[in-house]
Amino acid sequence: LARGVQRTAVRQAHRKHEPNFHDQYGNLVLLGGAAVFAAVWGYVFTSAGIEWGLSPVGRVTPKEWRE
Repeated sequence: LARGVQRTAVRQAHRKHEPNFHDQYGNLVLLGGAAVFAAVWGYVFTSAGIEWGLSPVGRVTPKEWRE
C-alpha cells in the first residue's frame, strides 16, 4: 500500500500543472468581492445617517439634582 501511494505521489508531482479555475480567476474574484464589500458598506454608512461626531461634549446634559 505504501509503495502504491508513493508511486501515485511521484506521478502527480511530475505531472504538468495545468491552470485551474483559481489560477485563472482567483485574483479577479478576490478583487470583485472586495469591490462589492466596499460598495455595500459605503452605501450602508452613507444612507444610515450616522453622526460621526463621537464626542459627547455638548450633547450630554446633566439631570436636575434631587435632594
